[in-house]
Amino acid sequence: MKQTAASEKDLAPGAVLSRLRTRRLGRAYEFLPVCASTNDVVRIRAAAGAAEGLVIVANSQTAGRGRLGRSWHSPAGQNLYFSLLLRPALPARQVAPLTLLAGAALARTLAVAGAAPRLRWPNDLLVSAAGEFRKAAGILTEMATTGETVRHIVVGLGLNVNGQGFPPDLAERATSLRTAFGHAFDRVQLLVDFLAAFETTYDDFLACGPASGLLQWRCYADLGRVCRIDQDGTKVEGVATDIDDSGALLVRDEAGRVHRVSSGEMSDKGGS
Repeated sequence: MKQTAASEKDLAPGAVLSRLRTRRLGRAYEFLPVCASTNDVVRIRAAAGAAEGLVIVANSQTAGRGRLGRSWHSPAGQNLYFSLLLRPALPARQVAPLTLLAGAALARTLAVAGAAPRLRWPNDLLVSAAGEFRKAAGILTEMATTGETVRHIVVGLGLNVNGQGFPPDLAERATSLRTAFGHAFDRVQLLVDFLAAFETTYDDFLACGPASGLLQWRCYADLGRVCRIDQDGTKVEGVATDIDDSGALLVRDEAGRVHRVSSGEMSDKGGS
């Protein structure tokens, strides 16, 4: 009980806001000891009129989720689970790169903290553990629209910080920063550094488009290897060579044809 109370105190509003360096992202901040999903809480706040920049952080989640309906392991007091509300004044068709831009900001944050992250398209962050790269973070971006106009976007992020155990179905492919690097990390510092990095990237995206942010993503990208993409029931196999200006993955197959993949899941060829 004492450990849980201490872990809640470090993410309390006073502790976070005193270290925040952003102009607007995170200035409206809520900490929840437990919730079902921070994405769901932000979605409800958005529907009620919350302003852009709201951040909801939970100490644990009972129904945290990742892409494709998967659950996100969310034990109390160990990791970071948070969601951010955005209201970009852009057509819905232009906001697809936001997941990659959030990944780039997170990778820069972890690189400064001493990690050596890799980004796997479209939403995974990997670090080296036990001699292989394993997933340490995931990003879930959910959008609400009216016609072709964005009403709001929720960017949810789960980062395995100090956890040291995973359920059997995750144990061979997930890791945490503490497990990978052998020491504990400051959750608040990671949070405020990410928000500062992402605010800069997001502002540049709104003003100039995604090119700069996608270039940053490429600096950490897990490209150049043979992979398989599962996309809407079809499979594309080949070498992941790059992304285009919209953030779609470019895959060159054995015949030399380049496939543009705008959605789907990337894995090693023959892997799960």
